Amino acid sequence: MKRIEVWADMVCTWAHVGRRRLVTAGFGEDVEVVWRPYQLDPTAPRGQDHDATTPVTGPTWGATSQPNTFDAHRVIAVALDRGGPALQDAVVGRILDAHFTEGADLGDPAVLASLAADAGLDGVAEALAAGEGTEQVRHQLLRGKALGISTSPTFVAGDRAVTGAQSPEVLRDLVRQAAPGRDLPEEVTRLRHTESLLDARDPLGALEMLRPLLDEHGDDPTVALLAARAYFGSAQLGRARQVLEALVERAPGDHYARFLLGRTLERANRPEEALPHLRLAAAMSAEPGYADAVRRVERRGAA
Repeated sequence: MKRIEVWADMVCTWAHVGRRRLVTAGFGEDVEVVWRPYQLDPTAPRGQDHDATTPVTGPTWGATSQPNTFDAHRVIAVALDRGGPALQDAVVGRILDAHFTEGADLGDPAVLASLAADAGLDGVAEALAAGEGTEQVRHQLLRGKALGISTSPTFVAGDRAVTGAQSPEVLRDLVRQAAPGRDLPEEVTRLRHTESLLDARDPLGALEMLRPLLDEHGDDPTVALLAARAYFGSAQLGRARQVLEALVERAPGDHYARFLLGRTLERANRPEEALPHLRLAAAMSAEPGYADAVRRVERRGAA
């Protein structure tokens, strides 16, 4: 069975349009549609703190409020967990329709529970109160960022993706032409996503993505080095130094770990301790950044 993942926010007009076009595409039972979270404004107030009177005007459906949608995504995650893609899609459809055609307030947990019940998902009020779906949504938001998702909606099938409310024909072509994704072990996927989050300058997100591996495989050099990079990037210099010193002791020839240890000590205002590590790294590798760091710290010492 093929899968199409739809990364979308429930207050996005084009997500509403996109779902209608998904239905029109008529994939049949050999394609499952799974909805993933995306937030247009993750800083919007949650719960009853938002101003439900502030309008956002859509092209067809009139004025609606635009609250934080984290809890709506939790409901959608619960629907997938309890009833699979079919129930999840029914819940998504009811939430989108209610928001855009009825002006439903998606920041109100009671409203979300009622809409979910309309679609056949009961017990949502209790699930929200118990925190159900929170970790799933946080993980998927990080996963989306690691995958480079930056638009609502984004449709992903295998190794292909299209953005925006595409036509049914484009969506059918997306699924038909997509090569099956590689079924990698979860550990490998988390490592790759952590790398992507670090590249995206989200060290705290990288740490959250890496956390299960740190708990189980914290001594693995690859995991430890990624953690050190995340600690360094988030200015947790004491933790970065501790991890890097252990790595350098185990593998004295690891020039990057030694360089990062030097940079950590430099940022911690300990240039005399940083310089030997930076010089060793530069001696082991011709990486230009290494020599630049040596010169920078040497000038600082001369001053």
